[in-house]
Formats: sequence, structure tokens, C-alpha cells
Amino acid sequence: MLLTYVDESHSSGVYFLGAVLCPEAEAIPLTEALDAVVSKAARAYEGIEPETELHGYEIFHGKQAWEPLSRMVRARVGIYAEALQAIADSDVKIILTGVDLVGLQRRYGSNHDHPHSITLTHLLERVDEFARRESQLALIIADECEGQDGYRRELRQYRTTGTWGYKPRKITTVVDTMHFASSAASRLLQAVDLVAFLCHRIHMVADSDPRAKKANAELWERVAPRVIHQRVWYP
Repeated sequence: MLLTYVDESHSSGVYFLGAVLCPEAEAIPLTEALDAVVSKAARAYEGIEPETELHGYEIFHGKQAWEPLSRMVRARVGIYAEALQAIADSDVKIILTGVDLVGLQRRYGSNHDHPHSITLTHLLERVDEFARRESQLALIIADECEGQDGYRRELRQYRTTGTWGYKPRKITTVVDTMHFASSAASRLLQAVDLVAFLCHRIHMVADSDPRAKKANAELWERVAPRVIHQRVWYP
């Protein structure tokens, strides 16, 4: 069984969804490895608790739970790197799908599905493709979001009549329904948040400082070998 954790990262330019496909035997070891990253930070820095959420935006900018490290750029980068390395050291696969929002609006105006729905459809297709190739089943666990019941209905439709688009496919490997959980309670949802946020930031060229670009690239190099699909749709 592939425990497939899904989270989004988006801005006005692009909407990304990421998935970490985690074999069931890897789930507890990866959770423990990410727990260890935060526990180490809690021992080293006042104000960080062992249960603090690994949230990409908050770590990167030193906000909210990670505000105690707001002036410690190297410390935050180090924690991000350790968390990504824990992911990279696990036997997981990563899928990233996105849609260009400017092109979507230009081509369809207001007459288009929500970007989350669009990217989720593309993501489910790639998850199904990989799971079928590996003779596996996949269980989808996504971060809580608006429209959850609608996404469950779409999954049911994809099982019976297939997805839309120029390469429609029936989803045959995703079991049960689509489950939604709080990322604050799941280290594995936090794992995909870290990956999706960094991928989004690099794609948008959000940093102009060459040192920041270099740091982002070095962070991404840790998990890049685990990525089996990465694509942005430009309508």
C-alpha cells in the first residue's frame, strides 16, 4: 500500500499540488525521523517545542511557530535541510503537478474548475499510473481544505467514468475515499508541505539574491532523486 500524502502550495502565478508516496513500512520510520529533526531544534533553540509543525512557509520566513528563529537564517535553512534529508533517506516517491493561473484565466476566463481540482486530477492520474506500474494500491491522505466533499465526488467519478482531458484514464488503484487530515497532526503531511513549498518557490523565482537561489537549489538537490513526476500545465 502506498500511503499518498497530498498538500498544496500556490500564489497568484501558479497552483501546485505535491504528493509523497510512502510505502506503509516507511511511514513510522519517516515520522520518527521528522520528529527527531524538530526535537533537535527544540533542544537547541528556546521557543521551539518538540511538537512544532514543520511548515515550509513558516520555517522559510521565521513566522508563527518558527518566529523564535526569525533572525537565525542559517538555523532555519539547516532545519529545512535536515527535514528534507529525512525524506530523501526514506524509500518514498514524489509527484508534483501544477497549473499556470495566468494562462488558465486568459484561456478560460472565469469558466474553469478550481485550480485545486485541476491539479488534483492530474496528480491522481500520475499516482494511479505509478501505483499500477508497481502493482500497488494507493490511499490518499490530503491536508484539510475547502471543497473536500467535492473532491471525494470527483474521485468516485474518476473510478467509474474516468478523468477528463486529452488523456483520460480510469482511476483503478486508489482505494476507499479521499481522506483529509490536519497537517499539524501529521508529520507526513508536513513532509509534502515542505517539498511543495520549496518547489513552488523555485518555480516562481521568488528569490533574487544569488545566495538565496543557491541555498534553495542545494535544498532541492536533497529530494530531487525522489521526484518521479514534475509538471506544470500551461493552458
